[in-house]
Amino acid sequence: MAFLDVHFFSEALRVQASVWVILPEERQGIGVAASAGRKPPKVLYLLHGYSDDHTIWLRRTGVERYAAGHNLAVIMPAVNHSFYTNEAQGERYFDYVAEELPAAMHRFLRLSERPEDTFVAGLSMGGYGAMKLALTHPERYRMAASFSGALDVALRASSRPEFARIFGRPEKVPGSEHDLYALLERQAAAPARPKLIVSCGSEDGLLQDSRRFVREAGRLGWDTAWREVPGYGHAWELWDAEIARFIPLAMAED
Repeated sequence: MAFLDVHFFSEALRVQASVWVILPEERQGIGVAASAGRKPPKVLYLLHGYSDDHTIWLRRTGVERYAAGHNLAVIMPAVNHSFYTNEAQGERYFDYVAEELPAAMHRFLRLSERPEDTFVAGLSMGGYGAMKLALTHPERYRMAASFSGALDVALRASSRPEFARIFGRPEKVPGSEHDLYALLERQAAAPARPKLIVSCGSEDGLLQDSRRFVREAGRLGWDTAWREVPGYGHAWELWDAEIARFIPLAMAED
């Protein structure tokens, strides 16, 4: 895989944005599979969690090896503590990841622009971001995945002082554009809807978020897949295994 450290000026954030990208290569070194085909690669937006940045997936997992052998580009943006949201008192991170980042990546790189070739996944805060992107713009993604996601921000909006800066007054979060359950209902009749992949460790404090989200999505007719992994908490060993499972699953569904 080729590795790119991309920096460009973001109009949404009013600052230089940082993005790591890995791209498929038709020939690679010893012990690494070459990618298949000469078509523009499919695209996975891979989102980091609350305590990390865009470098973490390459530092803590084998995502580069898992993507090798597939015609897949992996795009990893940095969003600080934003929850991938247009902050109540801050910057427009949702506009950045939903609109400006994809436009920039397609401008800079030769990538597939087809929704059926586009995926989004993330861990913890990034799991929330992945679902928020997919539920706000269901027509843009084929599949979205949450690994140990913080999926119930309406419940947690008052749990940290910083969340008021991100989401605004806690009582206004339920039913808003930040509320995944409101988005599930709002988009239930959308003509094109991505498959929703949700997983969480059985010992994770966010387990109930994932269970409730899957129940509600199923009730509303979304195509969902749920995996509860015994013995795991909020841990990189699990997320490494989950991204290893997700990439071939996404690439196999043609």
